[in-house]
Amino acid sequence: MKTSIITLTFAFLFFQCGGTSSSNVNQEETTDAVETSSVSSNDASSADEVTLVLNTGDALEYDKSELRVKEGQSVTLTLNHNGQMAKEAMGHNFVLLKTGTDIPTFANEALDARENEYIPEGSEQVIVHTKLIGGGESDTITFEAPPKGTYDYICSFPGHYSLMQGKLIVE
Repeated sequence: MKTSIITLTFAFLFFQCGGTSSSNVNQEETTDAVETSSVSSNDASSADEVTLVLNTGDALEYDKSELRVKEGQSVTLTLNHNGQMAKEAMGHNFVLLKTGTDIPTFANEALDARENEYIPEGSEQVIVHTKLIGGGESDTITFEAPPKGTYDYICSFPGHYSLMQGKLIVE
Protein backbone atom coordinates (compact mmCIF):
# COMPACT_ATOMS: atom_id res chain seq x y z
CA MET A 1 0.00 0.00 0.00
CA LYS A 2 2.81 2.45 0.95
CA THR A 3 4.65 1.67 -2.28
CA SER A 4 1.54 2.46 -4.35
CA ILE A 5 1.05 5.81 -2.62
CA ILE A 6 4.70 6.76 -3.05
CA THR A 7 4.63 5.74 -6.73
CA LEU A 8 1.46 7.77 -7.34
CA THR A 9 2.96 10.78 -5.55
CA PHE A 10 6.10 10.70 -7.70
CA ALA A 11 4.03 10.28 -10.86
CA PHE A 12 1.86 13.25 -9.88
CA LEU A 13 4.90 15.43 -9.15
CA PHE A 14 6.56 14.41 -12.42
CA PHE A 15 3.51 15.39 -14.45
CA GLN A 16 2.99 18.61 -12.47
CA CYS A 17 6.57 19.71 -13.07
CA GLY A 18 6.43 18.62 -16.68
CA GLY A 19 9.19 17.21 -18.82
CA THR A 20 11.50 19.31 -20.92
CA SER A 21 9.61 18.81 -24.15
CA SER A 22 6.13 19.65 -22.86
CA SER A 23 7.45 22.72 -21.05
CA ASN A 24 9.10 23.93 -24.25
CA VAL A 25 5.88 23.43 -26.19
CA ASN A 26 3.98 25.60 -23.69
CA GLN A 27 6.64 28.32 -23.86
CA GLU A 28 6.58 28.27 -27.66
CA GLU A 29 2.80 28.60 -27.64
CA THR A 30 3.06 31.50 -25.18
CA THR A 31 5.70 33.20 -27.31
CA ASP A 32 3.51 32.87 -30.39
CA ALA A 33 0.60 34.38 -28.48
CA VAL A 34 2.80 37.27 -27.33
CA GLU A 35 3.93 38.07 -30.86
CA THR A 36 0.35 37.96 -32.13
CA SER A 37 -0.96 40.08 -29.26
CA SER A 38 1.76 42.68 -29.75
CA VAL A 39 0.72 43.15 -33.36
CA SER A 40 -2.96 43.32 -32.48
CA SER A 41 -2.40 45.77 -29.60
CA ASN A 42 -0.58 48.15 -31.95
CA ASP A 43 -3.36 47.87 -34.50
CA ALA A 44 -6.01 48.42 -31.84
CA SER A 45 -4.51 51.55 -30.30
CA SER A 46 -5.48 55.09 -31.11
CA ALA A 47 -4.88 58.45 -29.52
CA ASP A 48 -7.79 57.94 -27.10
CA GLU A 49 -7.60 54.20 -26.42
CA VAL A 50 -5.13 51.33 -26.28
CA THR A 51 -5.48 47.57 -25.95
CA LEU A 52 -2.80 45.66 -24.04
CA VAL A 53 -2.37 41.90 -23.59
CA LEU A 54 -0.32 40.48 -20.73
CA ASN A 55 0.33 36.73 -20.65
CA THR A 56 1.36 34.44 -17.83
CA GLY A 57 1.32 30.71 -17.17
CA ASP A 58 2.41 28.06 -14.70
CA ALA A 59 5.63 29.94 -13.93
CA LEU A 60 6.20 33.07 -11.86
CA GLU A 61 6.48 35.56 -14.71
CA TYR A 62 4.61 37.96 -16.92
CA ASP A 63 5.59 37.99 -20.58
CA LYS A 64 6.19 41.76 -20.44
CA SER A 65 8.04 43.74 -17.81
CA GLU A 66 7.03 47.09 -19.26
CA LEU A 67 3.80 48.51 -20.67
CA ARG A 68 3.43 51.99 -22.22
CA VAL A 69 0.34 54.16 -22.50
CA LYS A 70 -0.48 57.83 -22.82
CA GLU A 71 -1.94 59.91 -20.02
CA GLY A 72 -5.74 59.84 -20.03
CA GLN A 73 -6.03 57.02 -22.61
CA SER A 74 -8.74 54.44 -22.16
CA VAL A 75 -6.73 51.29 -21.48
CA THR A 76 -8.20 47.84 -22.08
CA LEU A 77 -5.91 45.24 -20.54
CA THR A 78 -6.41 41.49 -20.91
CA LEU A 79 -4.54 39.12 -18.61
CA ASN A 80 -4.25 35.56 -19.96
CA HIS A 81 -3.17 32.54 -17.90
CA ASN A 82 -1.85 30.17 -20.57
CA GLY A 83 -0.94 27.47 -18.05
CA GLN A 84 -2.92 24.55 -16.70
CA MET A 85 -2.70 24.91 -12.92
CA ALA A 86 -5.75 25.98 -10.90
CA LYS A 87 -5.84 29.45 -9.40
CA GLU A 88 -5.67 27.98 -5.88
CA ALA A 89 -2.21 26.59 -6.72
CA MET A 90 -0.82 29.06 -9.30
CA GLY A 91 -3.24 31.97 -9.48
CA HIS A 92 -2.21 35.24 -11.08
CA ASN A 93 -3.60 38.73 -11.27
CA PHE A 94 -2.55 42.19 -12.40
CA VAL A 95 -2.51 44.84 -9.68
CA LEU A 96 -1.56 48.40 -10.68
CA LEU A 97 -0.21 50.32 -7.70
CA LYS A 98 0.00 54.02 -6.99
CA THR A 99 3.41 55.66 -7.21
CA GLY A 100 5.35 55.36 -3.96
CA THR A 101 3.66 52.16 -2.78
CA ASP A 102 6.02 49.98 -0.77
CA ILE A 103 5.58 46.69 -2.62
CA PRO A 104 6.69 44.28 0.17
CA THR A 105 4.37 46.01 2.66
CA PHE A 106 1.47 45.84 0.20
CA ALA A 107 2.21 42.17 -0.53
CA ASN A 108 2.12 41.43 3.22
CA GLU A 109 -1.29 43.08 3.47
CA ALA A 110 -2.46 41.02 0.47
CA LEU A 111 -1.58 37.78 2.30
CA ASP A 112 -4.44 38.46 4.71
CA ALA A 113 -6.95 39.11 1.90
CA ARG A 114 -7.45 35.56 0.63
CA GLU A 115 -11.25 35.93 0.67
CA ASN A 116 -10.88 38.96 -1.62
CA GLU A 117 -8.50 37.25 -4.10
CA TYR A 118 -5.45 38.76 -2.34
CA ILE A 119 -6.52 42.38 -2.84
CA PRO A 120 -6.69 44.17 0.52
CA GLU A 121 -10.18 45.67 0.90
CA GLY A 122 -10.20 49.44 0.99
CA SER A 123 -6.54 49.68 -0.01
CA GLU A 124 -5.66 53.15 -1.18
CA GLN A 125 -2.55 51.85 -2.99
CA VAL A 126 -4.49 50.01 -5.73
CA ILE A 127 -5.39 51.92 -8.89
CA VAL A 128 -6.98 48.95 -10.66
CA HIS A 129 -6.73 45.15 -10.70
CA THR A 130 -7.93 42.07 -12.52
CA LYS A 131 -9.54 39.13 -10.81
CA LEU A 132 -7.37 36.19 -9.78
CA ILE A 133 -7.23 33.66 -12.62
CA GLY A 134 -5.97 30.11 -13.10
CA GLY A 135 -4.91 27.99 -16.05
CA GLY A 136 -6.90 28.59 -19.22
CA GLU A 137 -8.64 31.67 -17.83
CA SER A 138 -8.42 35.35 -18.72
CA ASP A 139 -9.78 38.62 -17.41
CA THR A 140 -10.18 41.98 -19.13
CA ILE A 141 -10.37 45.35 -17.41
CA THR A 142 -10.76 48.87 -18.79
CA PHE A 143 -9.46 51.95 -16.98
CA GLU A 144 -8.25 55.46 -17.64
CA ALA A 145 -4.47 55.81 -17.70
CA PRO A 146 -3.29 57.73 -14.65
CA PRO A 147 -1.19 60.93 -14.83
CA LYS A 148 2.27 60.82 -16.41
CA GLY A 149 4.74 58.75 -14.45
CA THR A 150 5.93 55.22 -13.79
CA TYR A 151 3.68 52.82 -11.90
CA ASP A 152 4.46 49.33 -10.60
CA TYR A 153 2.26 46.37 -11.38
CA ILE A 154 2.49 43.06 -9.54
CA CYS A 155 0.79 39.74 -8.99
CA SER A 156 -0.51 39.76 -5.42
CA PHE A 157 -0.89 35.97 -5.05
CA PRO A 158 1.23 34.94 -2.02
CA GLY A 159 4.93 34.88 -2.85
CA HIS A 160 4.55 35.95 -6.48
CA TYR A 161 5.26 39.68 -6.27
CA SER A 162 9.03 39.32 -5.98
CA LEU A 163 9.27 37.82 -9.48
CA MET A 164 6.03 39.02 -11.05
CA GLN A 165 6.54 42.76 -11.33
CA GLY A 166 6.54 45.26 -14.13
CA LYS A 167 6.25 48.94 -14.92
CA LEU A 168 3.39 50.83 -16.54
CA ILE A 169 4.94 53.91 -18.09
CA VAL A 170 2.49 56.71 -18.71
CA GLU A 171 3.76 59.31 -21.19
